Amino acid sequence: MNLQRPNANEATRTANRSRSVVPMSGLCTRCLDGCTGNCEVFKASFRGRELLYPGPFGEITAGGDKDYPVDYSHLNIQGYAMGARGLPPGVEASPDTAIFPKVNTETEYGWDIKVKMKVPIFTGALGSTEIARKNWEHFAVGAAISGITIVCGENVCGIDPRLELDSRGKVKLAPDMDRRIEIYRRYYQGWGEILVQMNVEDTRLGVAEYILNKHGITTIELKWGQGAKSIGGEIKVDSLERALELQRRGYIVTPDPSDPVNQAAFRTGALKEFERHSRLGFVTEEGFFAEVERLRKLGFKRITLKTGAYSLRELAMAIKWGSRAKIDLLTIDGASGGTGMSPWRMMEEWGIPSLYLHAAAYEFAKILADKGERPPDLAFAGGFSSEDGVFKALALGSPFTKAVCMGRALMIPGMVGKNIQRWLPEGKLPNTIGQFGSTPEEIFVCWEEVKKIVGADEMKRIPWGAIGIFSYVDKIKVGLQQLMAGARCFSVPAITRRELMSLTEECARVTGIPYLMDAYREEALEILNS
Repeated sequence: MNLQRPNANEATRTANRSRSVVPMSGLCTRCLDGCTGNCEVFKASFRGRELLYPGPFGEITAGGDKDYPVDYSHLNIQGYAMGARGLPPGVEASPDTAIFPKVNTETEYGWDIKVKMKVPIFTGALGSTEIARKNWEHFAVGAAISGITIVCGENVCGIDPRLELDSRGKVKLAPDMDRRIEIYRRYYQGWGEILVQMNVEDTRLGVAEYILNKHGITTIELKWGQGAKSIGGEIKVDSLERALELQRRGYIVTPDPSDPVNQAAFRTGALKEFERHSRLGFVTEEGFFAEVERLRKLGFKRITLKTGAYSLRELAMAIKWGSRAKIDLLTIDGASGGTGMSPWRMMEEWGIPSLYLHAAAYEFAKILADKGERPPDLAFAGGFSSEDGVFKALALGSPFTKAVCMGRALMIPGMVGKNIQRWLPEGKLPNTIGQFGSTPEEIFVCWEEVKKIVGADEMKRIPWGAIGIFSYVDKIKVGLQQLMAGARCFSVPAITRRELMSLTEECARVTGIPYLMDAYREEALEILNS
C-alpha cells in the first residue's frame, strides 16, 4: 500500500492521464508517446525546477497529504458519566454548575513571565511569503481580538523593498515590520502576544535589536526549523532587479541572477522567476546558549524556540537545552505540515509525522521531569484544524503541552473574510455565503460580538478577515468546551493523558496511550468483582 501517490497532485497543478497508476512511481501504467500531459514528469520536461513547488505562488497555501500509518485520528476521546475536574475553587460539581459553557479554555505559557490566551491555539509563523504579507492586517487583527498569540515569521525585514540598512549592514528602517507590529498592537486586548521569529539572515541583519529598540518588543523566537521542510525558508520573485537586490542583502538566490546566462533567459521569457532561500542553521549547544544569553543581555525578557520534524536527536536537544536555557515556549512542528512555499516532495516525504514526534516529545519531557528537571512549556503543531485535534494534542502532551500552533487553519478564515469584503459590494457573493444574508451583520455570526469588543466606530475600519478569524476561533472554543465537558475537564490544566484511548494496538505502541479495550479495564473489573 502506497501512503502517498507521487507525480500528480493539485498542489503542483498536475494530473495523470490514465486511471491506472504505478503505486511507487506515480507514472501511468501505459505512458504514451504523444501524450499531452499533465503529470509532473510531463510538466517538468519543459518547466523544470518550477515543479518543485506548489503554485501559483502567493495565491495559495499547501499542505502535505501523505496518509501516515498512525495519526491523531487513531486516538479517541474518553467520556465519563461522573465527576468534574477543574471547576473554579469553591464551586461544587453538580448538573447546574458543570455545564459546558462554563468550561474555561484559557491557557498560559512561559517560564517565569506567563502569557495568557483565551483559547489554547495560536498562529503559525506568518513570515516573508506573499500570502502572509498581503493578508497580515486580517491575520493580526483577528488574533488580537480573539485573544491569541500571533507569530511574525522569518525574513520579514530582509525582503522588505523599503528596507534601509546602516553603515554596518544592520536594519535601520523596516517599514513592513513596523506595519505588522503596529497593526497588532492597535487591537491588542491584553491576551496573547506578538512573537517575532529570527533565523540566520535575521540575526545578521540585526532584527532583534531593531524590534527591541524601536518597538519595545521583549519576546523573540529562535527558529531551528518547521514541519514542512528541512531547509530554510524560500519565496519567489518575478523581477530580475528584485532578485539582485535580495542577493546583495546576503540571501541565496537561485538561479543566480548575476549570471548573464540566467539574465538572458529571464529577458527572453523562459525564466520567469527566481527563488530566494534562507541558509541552513547549524545548531550547537554552546552556540544556542550563547545566543539566548546575548538576547537576554540585549533586553529580551522572554525567548521561545520553534523546531521542526527533525530526528529524535534534535528533538531531545530542543527539550533538554530549552530546559537548561529556561525558554518560555518550545513549539514542535511535525511533518508533513503546511506552508505557503515549500518544495512539494519534501513536504510529502521528509520528517517525523506529527503524532510520532509529539508522542516522543511527551516521553522526553517526562524523562526530564522524572529527574527533577523542568521541561519548557510545549506547543504542538503540524496539521491541526479542529477542536478535537486541539483536545487530543493537549491530552497527549499533558501536563507539558499548553497550546496548539495552527498554520493554514488560522489563515483560511482571514482570507475568506477578506474575500467576502471584496465580493459583497461587487454583487459577487457565491451562494455558499449569500444564503446567509446580504449584509455583513447577517453573514458573520460573530459581528455584534466583535463590535462590542472594538466599538461601533472602529467596526467601520476593521478588516473582515479579522472577523472571519474571530468566528473560527469561537468555533474552536465552543467545540473544545463541549469535548472538555464530556471528558469532565472544566479547565485546560485538568486535561490528562487518561482522557485518550488508542483505536489500534500500533497507536498504543507509538503513543503509550492504552488500547481502548485496555483503558480503564482495571477499574471496570474492580467494579464487577466487588
